[in-house]
Amino acid sequence: MQSLRHGVRGYVASAPKLFRLAVIGSGPAGFYTAYKVMAKIREAHVDMYERLPVPYGLVRFGVAPDHPEVKNCQDKFEELASSPRFTFIGNTSIGDSLPLETLIPHYDAVLFAYGASEDRQLEIPGEQHLGGIYSARAFVGWYNGLPEYAKLEPSLDEEEAVIIGQGNVALDVARILLTRVEELRKTDITDYALEKLATSRVKSIRVVGRRGPMQASFTIKEVRELMKLPDVAFKPIESSLLPEDVNKLNRSSKRMMELLKKGSGTSSDIATRNWSLDFLLSPKSFKSKPLGTGTQDPPVLHEIIFDKMKYYQSEPNARDAKVMATGKDMKINASLAFRSIGYKSQLLPGMAKLGIPFNERLGIIPNDVHGRILRTSGDGSDYSGNPIPGLYSTGWVARGPNGVIANTMDNAFATADGIVSDWERGIKQVGGEELKEGWSGVKATEEGRKLRPVSWEDWKKIDLVEKQRGAKEGAERRKLTSVEEMLHLLD
Repeated sequence: MQSLRHGVRGYVASAPKLFRLAVIGSGPAGFYTAYKVMAKIREAHVDMYERLPVPYGLVRFGVAPDHPEVKNCQDKFEELASSPRFTFIGNTSIGDSLPLETLIPHYDAVLFAYGASEDRQLEIPGEQHLGGIYSARAFVGWYNGLPEYAKLEPSLDEEEAVIIGQGNVALDVARILLTRVEELRKTDITDYALEKLATSRVKSIRVVGRRGPMQASFTIKEVRELMKLPDVAFKPIESSLLPEDVNKLNRSSKRMMELLKKGSGTSSDIATRNWSLDFLLSPKSFKSKPLGTGTQDPPVLHEIIFDKMKYYQSEPNARDAKVMATGKDMKINASLAFRSIGYKSQLLPGMAKLGIPFNERLGIIPNDVHGRILRTSGDGSDYSGNPIPGLYSTGWVARGPNGVIANTMDNAFATADGIVSDWERGIKQVGGEELKEGWSGVKATEEGRKLRPVSWEDWKKIDLVEKQRGAKEGAERRKLTSVEEMLHLLD
């Protein structure tokens, strides 16, 4: 990325008047889009709204603490935020503390980049009321310091755990549970997570998927990291589930299958912990122990019932292979389970009133290849409508919760190209033709609301305190994990 600190060079010709862009969400999707828009339109001013007092979204609260290299993009985001043409408005929830309809008139364009705030449900019996069942999103948010999950207090008192889902998040959860606490102390994981993990009794983890090895969505980096954990063994995969001749596979699939066949370098005879990948199992129900007469204890997980699956008119080595139930069940005893089958974005309050479509089934805002939000009919699944002028979406709320940060960057840059192209071609924008005032205009019209916006300078104060706390323990930072604590620091 080129520097934005002392202005922007290499921009294309643009309209002479100011271009005001509101970005809802401060994760990588919002920052990458803002960067490219500001690099291409000299008169662009970006106001970024974030519901929490701290920025970076997925990078801060989703990336595993033992993956600090993935967080290096924060350096570029900080450079962007130093521009006088950028304003951060934290602790301001659009749709709640600040209505969406009062925001839009003050901008030429609005970008929805607020990510995925919910996780997908299995929707099977026992999921909602049994103790010992957690969403992977909640667990990841807990150890990463997301305020809404700071008081999760997961029970890690059992030796066996099951993770349902075989994506990278599932492997992150397994790795954190199996990694020595001494290693995690060097990271920015939360204090309370360290304390809980230090007393964890979890020794064996099964990562379960409904299809086979060739259809799993985890990547080789995450598998390799688990294979290399000291004192941790990998239970071999049944040979019939793996391709007979890996040389017939493409390069990436061949490398993955070779790694799964090779397994870990730690023998099960000397390992203190272990993990496995279990395939062709679809969760059917969660069961508790029968409660004794007169017991007052809440019901907790005791076993998970799975449907055994088989391939259905498909080549097992195909990435899109289909499976079906065999009619046979399999029971796995477990008192600790994590649901990790994906995240889902939610409709912001006020969007429906303004006619902004949302596909509830997919959890996305319908858009074209350049992020332009499309008019739809019915449930938002018909994408044949024309773009709504000045409204855009990017990141997980636009394409669904998949891919790595590099994929998010590509998507954000494509969205920025659409925004810039529309502005340069004089396409009608969202708030009319008059000169917009952005955040200044919003503040003026919303003086009666009890807003407590957090500026970038405020965030830097929080950032400094977190780094100072971490330095005392030999770590990058120790995060503040409650909104009240963050705001108290600033008052």
